[in-house]
Amino acid sequence: MSVAQDSANREEHASKAPKVLKTIGLVVTALIIFLAGVGVGNGKIFLSSTGTNSANKELPENLDYATVEQVYDLLKTHYDGKLDQTKLLDGLKSGLASATGDPYTQYFSKEDAKAFNEQLSGSFTGIGAQLGQDADGNLLVIAPIDDSPAGKAGIRPKDIIVSINGTSTSGMSVDKAVSMIRGKKDTKVTLRILRDKSQDLSFTITRDDINVPSVKWEMKDDNIGVITISQFGDDTTDLMNQAGRDLKAKGAKKILLDLRGNPGGLLTAAVSVSEMWLPQNKTIVQEKRGGVVTDTYTSEGGGLFTGLPTAILIDAGSASASEIVSGALRDNNVATLFGEKSYGKGSVQEIQNLPNGSEIKITVARWYRPNGQNIDKKGIKPDTEVKMTDDDYKNGRDPQKDAALDYLQKQ
Repeated sequence: MSVAQDSANREEHASKAPKVLKTIGLVVTALIIFLAGVGVGNGKIFLSSTGTNSANKELPENLDYATVEQVYDLLKTHYDGKLDQTKLLDGLKSGLASATGDPYTQYFSKEDAKAFNEQLSGSFTGIGAQLGQDADGNLLVIAPIDDSPAGKAGIRPKDIIVSINGTSTSGMSVDKAVSMIRGKKDTKVTLRILRDKSQDLSFTITRDDINVPSVKWEMKDDNIGVITISQFGDDTTDLMNQAGRDLKAKGAKKILLDLRGNPGGLLTAAVSVSEMWLPQNKTIVQEKRGGVVTDTYTSEGGGLFTGLPTAILIDAGSASASEIVSGALRDNNVATLFGEKSYGKGSVQEIQNLPNGSEIKITVARWYRPNGQNIDKKGIKPDTEVKMTDDDYKNGRDPQKDAALDYLQKQ
């Protein structure tokens, strides 16, 4: 099914279903900017309900809230302090979501939902880093945004945040970390960082307004167009079309696509970017629920870069939508991958609007590469592995990009 067909089918059900958005990104770290990978763009396509998961059919129709009321009554009667009704309800809803044990299923309060939606536009206030959690539950930097306060301060992918303003992050949720790191423009936050499990570092970062166009491009070596996508946002498809027209007009015969540090974004943007390289009817990504295929996204053909030799740069900060594009182009034999193994985010979430501006993000499916693989917790290995050393970072060298350019020059 093509993107256009899929959108049309889902819009047809818009009046019959709750408003939901499909997401494919990582854990949201509101206000620090972390795209949770929303599956539709700024058009806010309405998706029909996915139905009840067969694994949960034995659950009762409604929960027994008697014990919840008992806890509430005890708090109201005995708690030495002032309680806030809204915070109590938000805590209850957040607890239901976190009880799934899935880090990508989350409840967003009105404030968090607002921050999340602002992030999709590429304009926000923060330090400009994407956060997640590693397998041990450590608070992990997925990647700093280019030219962001975090990037300029020296924050790197895979850095573990040990403390925030002196408070340990041990056992801390991503949402809690976000609430501590967020703040007004020109205020400061101090992060203690563990790097490579050996370096104990401290960074004091000044928060700022960040406006990030998701796509940048330039010509290199006369006939190589270099495109960098920092996230798959609302503006990505239009900017990629501009990049394609501009680079081809300047004589680009080969393309280097840099997806390093790209944490994900809009599924439709990932699909449209992939289509720029693929001939008609090539599989881009499949979604499966309970092992059954629920959606297949295929190319419509006629893309601006079809037939052009292409290299893609990935690293540990390349996640979600970045992995969809990398997998689609690699598996369809139109691109070669360079760099380091990607993050490994292979599940699909839907965001459903709740009353009073709150939202819930629920894992509803898994996505699979055209070769049939799900990359969750595995990532995608590059065809040519090239690592970045501390010395490379310190001296401004980029052996990954050099290797990809050398490959393209020989094509």
